[in-house]
Amino acid sequence: MSPVSERAARVRFRRALSLMAMTLVVPGSAQLVAGNRRVGQAALRTWLVALSLFLVTLLAVAIRPSLGLTLATTPWLLLVLRLALIVGAVGWAYLFVDAWRLGQPLSLAMAHRRAVVGVNGLLCLSVAGTLLFGAHVLAVQRDVIVTTFGASAVSDSHGGRYNVLLMGGDAGAGRWGLRPDSLTVASVDAETGRTVLISLPRNMANFPFREGSVMAEQFPQGFDCEGCYLNGVSTWAGDNTELFAKSEHPGVDATIMAVEGITGLRMNYWAMVNLEGFKSLVDAVGGVTLNVRDRIPVGGLGSDVYDYIEPGVQELDGFETLWFARAREGSDDYSRMARQKCVMNAMLEQVSPQTAVTNFEAIARASADMVATNLPASELDTFAQLAMRAREEPMSTVSLVPPLIDTAEPDIDLVHSTIERAIDVAEGDAEPAAPKRKAKRTAPAADTMTGGSIGSLSEGYAANESQDLDAVC
Repeated sequence: MSPVSERAARVRFRRALSLMAMTLVVPGSAQLVAGNRRVGQAALRTWLVALSLFLVTLLAVAIRPSLGLTLATTPWLLLVLRLALIVGAVGWAYLFVDAWRLGQPLSLAMAHRRAVVGVNGLLCLSVAGTLLFGAHVLAVQRDVIVTTFGASAVSDSHGGRYNVLLMGGDAGAGRWGLRPDSLTVASVDAETGRTVLISLPRNMANFPFREGSVMAEQFPQGFDCEGCYLNGVSTWAGDNTELFAKSEHPGVDATIMAVEGITGLRMNYWAMVNLEGFKSLVDAVGGVTLNVRDRIPVGGLGSDVYDYIEPGVQELDGFETLWFARAREGSDDYSRMARQKCVMNAMLEQVSPQTAVTNFEAIARASADMVATNLPASELDTFAQLAMRAREEPMSTVSLVPPLIDTAEPDIDLVHSTIERAIDVAEGDAEPAAPKRKAKRTAPAADTMTGGSIGSLSEGYAANESQDLDAVC
């Protein structure tokens, strides 16, 4: 090949590469220069509009971060964006193929022809693949929202607070359905996000139901039947569904009637957490770091203890975190409640927005398996914003457990006043009570375990009543 021919071949090769580079940077520019100008103009206009919308949205979110949460939790918008990404992927791929054609590959030397095909294929697959992956992520997000948050009834805050009943579902062999094994009310300030966790022991008995409720009519003197405890309300309602003809979740509704009667608070929403799904969620965010104060047995209560979670600051995976929160062997329910609060606090503090974005799909799939709730999708952005604000505030706790509350014969007036004071202190309307002088602690009894919180059964576990969980977990 003569020098002139070699130079001409190099020029054609550079031109072919330039057309593909132009398509990568400014879609449609290759067609404007060397192809169908109508196609080029349409592609360029579409690109400029999309780029402008993206930059404006980015600026708006930077100015008002809460807007990002709204956009990420609006199902119809997620659908529109998903379709736009799919169309964009197909259109951009077409422009790359057309740019390859405009480069006249048959006029190139064989080595140059192969290089152009390789570069074009890499660019086409990379760009289209990225857009299609984005469409897939949006589809996962939308499916989770539509499936999990399908309720439509919106509940206004009560006295400036949202009260959400969080239930841990315990479905075991020989048990009816998915009954709540742990019950916690998250009372959240509607402005600041400052949260008070109110835990109710599953073995509470002889408590009243909300006045005027179906359960109050059945048990006017309180839940005083033989062997009737708080976590059995759901089972009782499941056996008497004819009393809840219009209810989709009789067990949950009956439990809410009990919780409202005990606490004096009106519930806005509820969420049932499948604890196996919670294990997947912890794994999806890369684990959680907890301060393990005593050896936590893995196994027991009907099976052998076959392992332990050792004391110290530990990074636990989902399996270990679930055992940390639920271990009962050699322990008591109140220690267990304290450990569960420490897990909640750690998850709130440690799952950053960066972690959520990095592990988005795994988190979304775990969440879909983990939560059933009546929180409507339209309220997701409100609660997401409150959760972000709550990260900057100390989390307070109060637990209706001994020695303060006798779970067999609870003093409901004392329960109400205790909860009211805890909320007043959290809102700054009252001063915290002076710390009680505690007896010097000796070696722990064989039937108690502190686990995630300082304290004991006799003196109380600090995580069950605290103005700052960080300080006691």
